Amino acid sequence: MAGLSLSLLLVVGLVAWAALDDDPYVARPPREPTARVQPAQAAEALHALEQAVDDRDESSARALAPTGDDRAAALLGAVVRNAGALRVRDFTLRYVDEEGALDQDGAWSAAVDATWAFAHFDDAPARAEVLVRFVAEDDRVALASLGGGDRRSPIWLDGPVRVRRTDRTLVLVEGSAAEADGYARRASAAVPVVRRVLPGWTPRLVVEVPRSAAGLDRALDAEPGEYANIAAVTTTADGSLAPDAPVHVFVNPDVFGGLRPQGAQVVMSHETVHVATDAARSSMPLWLLEGFADYVALRDVDLPITTTAGQIIKQVRHDGPPHRLPGAAEFDTSTSHLGAAYEAAWLACRVLAADGGEAALVRFYEAVNHGRLVGAALRSSFGLTRREFTRQWRERLSDLAA
Repeated sequence: MAGLSLSLLLVVGLVAWAALDDDPYVARPPREPTARVQPAQAAEALHALEQAVDDRDESSARALAPTGDDRAAALLGAVVRNAGALRVRDFTLRYVDEEGALDQDGAWSAAVDATWAFAHFDDAPARAEVLVRFVAEDDRVALASLGGGDRRSPIWLDGPVRVRRTDRTLVLVEGSAAEADGYARRASAAVPVVRRVLPGWTPRLVVEVPRSAAGLDRALDAEPGEYANIAAVTTTADGSLAPDAPVHVFVNPDVFGGLRPQGAQVVMSHETVHVATDAARSSMPLWLLEGFADYVALRDVDLPITTTAGQIIKQVRHDGPPHRLPGAAEFDTSTSHLGAAYEAAWLACRVLAADGGEAALVRFYEAVNHGRLVGAALRSSFGLTRREFTRQWRERLSDLAA
């Protein structure tokens, strides 16, 4: 008997208990969870946050946080402060559906359709699906977090931002006051650079700067590391191609912060060209889209061409001139020769400007941007065929590499 296992003893004990007890044994059903997903009350909490943002009522927003959750209260208060500084309008939040199961503590995540716009700068609101974390309490549903997960996370909903505003520029930065001032100076300096070539543009430039490259991925709903090699990108605030979606510049501070002052200004001016020409929605060839932006940004920069075209010159010396203008493969953000692709595109636009003048280059760019075929626009603006233009460009590259 001494060798019997504990499990066997337990079984014997249960059998003996059943034999001696007159009442049959009935297993207890599992306890029903007291908490449950409550979409209606969650929608009420979202409406209350809408109202707090509209009223710029920070205390009401903080009160929507779970009891004792100081971090959530601080986030909700920051959202209201951000909204005031950014002059947010058209802010709506609509509960869509829960994502995943209810936690034991009564919390769940749900997809929420959000809209928002920055007054004076955005003609229409951005529209995106964001992830919101809810917590069911005794008599209400509280808001624990906004954004994150596998959804777009707008920077102004992510935490405190510093805002710098002029009539022409709006800059929001998840960083220090000095960083915000620096980005604001570069945005302001980019406006006249672009207007010297595109005087018809009415400047309304929005620049968003997250805390890190990972924050940029969340803001753009991008795969981790997708923009690791990019200093900045111009795109719609909600990722859509809707004709009225706001177009903003998004900065990767991990790369941008490592640039020299002149290089940082060139990047900001380059992205501002994209804003001015609505390039985020353009289907034009990438060599023209990116090359023209660099042409404008570098137009008045006093640097030797061995610096501004150093990577493509080195590549041509090693492999000879490319047989075609750079396309999607060359502009892939993961490629190791991305800088050379930008330089090659810039030189293509320089060749056209040298051939027919800057005004002709602008007309060519605008024609293609409005849907005209590249070959037809080349003939109209420069009297060149695509083959003739490509030959001139390759010759220019070879001359530089000689």
